[in-house]
This record gives sequence, C-alpha cells and structure tokens, in this order.
Amino acid sequence: MSCGEPHETDCSEVLDHLYEFLDHEMPDGDCAKFEVHFDECSPCLEKYGLEKAVKKLVARCCGQDDVPSDLRSKVMGRIELIRAGQMVPEREVTAETNAPTSAQE
Repeated sequence: MSCGEPHETDCSEVLDHLYEFLDHEMPDGDCAKFEVHFDECSPCLEKYGLEKAVKKLVARCCGQDDVPSDLRSKVMGRIELIRAGQMVPEREVTAETNAPTSAQE
C-alpha cells in the first residue's frame, strides 16, 4: 500500500513494521520516524488506527487468559524463524495442529 506521496519513510516500511511500533518494540528514533509518517500520510494513519483498535479489543476480550508456556514457546520460535527469513514447512504446521493432545489421547 502506498499513498503515492513521497515520504522520508516509505509506506511499505511503515506497514511492514506496524506491529513492532504498536508493541513498542522498536528504537525511539524509528518510532519518531513513524510518528512523522503518520502525520503526513492519512492511509497509513488509518491503518495504524484500525490495528490499534483491534489490538485494544483483543486485549480487552482475551487479555485475562493465560497462554500455556509450550504454546507461547512454539509461537515465539516461529516468529523468530520468520523474522530471520526462514519459513516453516506447511505440513509441519498442519501436523502439529492436528496432533492429539494428552487430553485427546
């Protein structure tokens, strides 16, 4: 997505790292660049507002649920693989998803 206007920080870069911005997981200098971009670019500001609202809704509805530590470890491991540019084969994901849990055995 791009608004068609030139910006110091490209729309695609902002949208690729939007969740890092929302989760306060980026350096202050990068946050400042994103804030300037949102001031200049209404389509990206709209997307930011939508994602922020969704994140707030999910936190309100699901924020009290404890996540099992093994599930959290698997998800975080997958995120790190994706960030490193590696992909997990689809059949591996499907096999793990369909694997019986101890409660089902």
